[in-house]
Amino acid sequence: MFDLSLTKLMVLAVIAIVIFGPDQLPKVAAQAGRALRELRRMAEGARRDLSEGLGPEFQDFDIADLHPRTFVRKHLLDDLEPDPVVHDAGLQTQTTTLLAPGETPPYDAEAT
Repeated sequence: MFDLSLTKLMVLAVIAIVIFGPDQLPKVAAQAGRALRELRRMAEGARRDLSEGLGPEFQDFDIADLHPRTFVRKHLLDDLEPDPVVHDAGLQTQTTTLLAPGETPPYDAEAT
């Protein structure tokens, strides 16, 4: 979700020490942890209430499927199959071949 590397975490820690000071930092970290736990508890309660409110018809419904990334992956990307190659009468198919080491590529006067 967040792209936090070790250097970014170190910078955040230094900024937190400068802003809150070494005396207040443990208290602030504990308050942030409690707030995060409370937020997670509230989200889980809302998720449970929604599941109960939908009733037995939606018993197999997963709320995570509503996340846009999951929705696109499940409904669009998983169903992709390679399209059959359509050959038009006026189009020529191009084949590529690998060159041997030291071999010069062929010269195409129309391409230059």
